[in-house]
Amino acid sequence: MGNGTRLGRVRGLGSSHHGSQHWLQQRLTALANILLVTWFFVSLVRLPLGDQAAIHRWASNPTVALALILLVVSVFWHFRLGLQVMIEDYVHGEATKLLSLVILNFYAIGGAAFGIFAIVRIALAPAAGLAPGGM
Repeated sequence: MGNGTRLGRVRGLGSSHHGSQHWLQQRLTALANILLVTWFFVSLVRLPLGDQAAIHRWASNPTVALALILLVVSVFWHFRLGLQVMIEDYVHGEATKLLSLVILNFYAIGGAAFGIFAIVRIALAPAAGLAPGGM
């Protein structure tokens, strides 16, 4: 025999209890994305079309800027979680998988950081410098 008990043969092959946390994070970020994207589109529809100063005033509101930052973080976090599952399931070879996950994390963190930086820059910039046709 030499294989030990049934429990001994499967020990270490089952769930490591990270899957349920990952699943829950995906569902929570999906819910947050639905709420935040709906708020974003409704807010944009209510703004006057083509009025850059009005959009700047709207985005400069601290509450709106915070909601936009939450939207960016939630979208990039959900993006990272979904692509992580795809990479773990379909990329073969440990080195390739590790490199793919590292690139994914840099891309997701970098994209979110750039989005947050842009929102903070808009929120802190004075609206007086806006002129029709450009900044």
